[in-house]
Amino acid sequence: MSEVEKKPIDFMGFRKIASVVSIALVVAAIALLAVRGLNLGLDFTGGTSVELEYQQAPALDNVRQTLESAGYEQFVVQNFGSDTTVLVRMAESENDQLAAEVTAALSAGGNQLELVSSEFVGSQVGDELKEDSGLGMLIALAVVLIYVGMRFQFKFGIASVVPLAHDVIIVLGVFALFQWTFDLSVLAALLAVIGYSLNDTIVVADRIRENFRKMREGGSEHIINESIHQTISRTINTSGTTLVVLFALYFLGGEAINNFALALIIGVVVGTYSSIYVSANLLVALGVAREDLIVPPKEGLAGQEEEEEQPPEWLNRM
Repeated sequence: MSEVEKKPIDFMGFRKIASVVSIALVVAAIALLAVRGLNLGLDFTGGTSVELEYQQAPALDNVRQTLESAGYEQFVVQNFGSDTTVLVRMAESENDQLAAEVTAALSAGGNQLELVSSEFVGSQVGDELKEDSGLGMLIALAVVLIYVGMRFQFKFGIASVVPLAHDVIIVLGVFALFQWTFDLSVLAALLAVIGYSLNDTIVVADRIRENFRKMREGGSEHIINESIHQTISRTINTSGTTLVVLFALYFLGGEAINNFALALIIGVVVGTYSSIYVSANLLVALGVAREDLIVPPKEGLAGQEEEEEQPPEWLNRM
C-alpha cells in the first residue's frame, strides 16, 4: 500500500472564523480604550524626577518598598547610568520640598546617599509626547502602505497596513484592560511590533506573489493557502526564538523593562496570527488575482518578441 500523502493545513478554510475573532478583538480593544483608557506613565502625565547617588549600590526593590511605606503611590525607580545612581520619577505636582522628603525617606534606613538633581516635568510636555507619538505611528503606517504598494501591488499594501493597525489596537486594548502602565518604553515596543509584523507579512506576501505567477492551477484561496503552508515553518521558528528572548527579558530584565517586554510578547503573538490570517484574509476579500500581478510587457519589447517567435523565411519555403 502506498503511503497516504499528507495534505497541507487548510488555513483559508478557517478564514471566516478568523475574521469574526479579529473583528471581535478589535471592537473589544477599542471599547476598552474608550471606557477605561490607558494608564499613562509619567512620561506622558508629567511629574517630578529625583536623581540620587548612593555610596553602595542599593536593591531597587528595597527602594520601592521604602517609598511605598512612606506613602508614595505612583512612582518609577530605576538605575541611571550606574548601579549606585538611582532615578526616582514621581507623579507629584511641583513641590520644592519633594526631593528633600524623598531623600530623607530613603536615608531613614541608614543608607548613605545624596541628592544629585531634581526637576519637574509639566503635563504640557506629556501632551506633546502623546501627540507626537500618535503622529509618528500614523506616519509609519502611511510609509508602509506606500512602500508595499510600490513593491508589490496596492491591494497588498492595504493587506499589509490593516494587520499592523490590528496588532497595535489589540496590544493597546490589553494594556487598557489590565491597566498596565503605558510609557515611552511601551510606545517603542509598539513601533517594534509594527516592524516585526511587517517583516512576517512581507515574507508571506512575497511567496503569494511568486506562487500567483508560478502556479497555473487553482483559485486565489488555493494559491494563498499553499503560500502560507510553504512559509509557516519559517514564521513559527522566527516567532518562537523571538519569544524565548522576550520571556528572558521579562523575567530577568527587571521592572524597568517589564512592560516593554510584555508589549512585545503580546505583539509577536498577535503579529504572527495576523500575518497568517488577517493579511491573507484581506487579499481574498479584495479579490487579488493573477491579472493583478502580471507585469505588462513594453510595446517595443512585445513587438520584438513576436518577431523572434516567427520562423525564418527560408524555413517557410522548404
